Amino acid sequence: MENYTMILIILGIMVLLSALSERIKIASPILLMIAGIGIGFIPHMPQIEIEPEIIFLIFLPPLLYEAAFNIHFNEFKLHFRTISSLAFGLVFITAGCIAVTAHYMIPDMSWGLSFVLGAILAATDAVAAMGITKNLGISNKAKVILEGESLINDASALVVYRFALSAVAGATFVWWKATTTFLVLLLGGAVVGFVLGVILAHTLRLIRNNSLAVLGLLLLSPFVAYLVAEEFHLSGVIAVVILGLVMSYFSRKKFPGPIKEQSKTIWDLIAFLLNGFIFILLGLEVPAVIETIDSSMLLPYTGFALVLTIIAIFVRAARVFFLRKSLELAHKQNTRHKSGRKIPETLLLSVQESLVISWSGMRGIVSLAIAFALPQTFDNGQPFPFRAEIIFITTLVILFTIVGQGALLPTIAKKRNTTNNT
Repeated sequence: MENYTMILIILGIMVLLSALSERIKIASPILLMIAGIGIGFIPHMPQIEIEPEIIFLIFLPPLLYEAAFNIHFNEFKLHFRTISSLAFGLVFITAGCIAVTAHYMIPDMSWGLSFVLGAILAATDAVAAMGITKNLGISNKAKVILEGESLINDASALVVYRFALSAVAGATFVWWKATTTFLVLLLGGAVVGFVLGVILAHTLRLIRNNSLAVLGLLLLSPFVAYLVAEEFHLSGVIAVVILGLVMSYFSRKKFPGPIKEQSKTIWDLIAFLLNGFIFILLGLEVPAVIETIDSSMLLPYTGFALVLTIIAIFVRAARVFFLRKSLELAHKQNTRHKSGRKIPETLLLSVQESLVISWSGMRGIVSLAIAFALPQTFDNGQPFPFRAEIIFITTLVILFTIVGQGALLPTIAKKRNTTNNT
């Protein structure tokens, strides 16, 4: 009962701070996370433990669905080359670079544990980036790319995490099996999301005159899609994203106007409450995680976290600007898509858009949930090595990226009108 009371109090604080953030011109994710850290350090404050299953089931499906439902499908498809390069290629490259750095930098950290840490820190949280850049006038192209990346990069990171965790437990890593499993997870999840989306769309058409029933099914659908996909050991993340895209497509053609407005209002409210609570929750975990580390190791591991943050930022920037140059080169050489059409100029990224996308690589709740999902022990009863240290590093990287990068991101975004777009 005590936890429920604390959650209600925190939600109330979150609503007030979100309103305050607009008045004092501080992005709400930054203010909420700092407030969470402050609350966490209050003496005798009850600790709210992060349950990974709760994060993956309660938080992830509605937020992914809301983002997928609101993204414009045609623009998502237009920029899919860029989005997939960030959501797949960049995730794997980042995981590898962080793993190599961690293995040689952190004493006694094995390759398996290094790749576990790399997988945890590979996926970005565009919710934080979009919350920070809200009302700053970043281009619609940058918004679509950031939102599209956030929709599917979690799936890539979770797959890398599964294989890394298996390697730590002693399983042999085979490239072709890993690749096949990855494709099955993604394609299977996409099929589940598409089939459920089509079934839901036709069902809603039959009961379209009962607005409460329609809204009820819409609210339940992302949770059902996630659970069904995970039950078949497929990607629940991709299932929810495809469901959201399918429902977005049907809603523009089939949904009556009042239902569209009611649905949007409900999902906006859910996203507002969940996003705000997530950032306070991230802040609350900082004091609790600090207590798990020997005081003599706090400074060294803080340094490790800072180095890994810099590596992640550098790798992302390099990938984004490499992608920008490759698009420009392809455009100039009249390289064609598989469909036979030339790469249009609308796909090209300006220097400013590349800077905004590069600097929007905050880590968030998914990284922390994956870290907390690390087992306490192996099947043989042996304790999982470096568990507390990995959680501590993950928490600090999240803090550095949301507060550190977040503080500078508005400045970068505001230069949009004064930067040469060549």
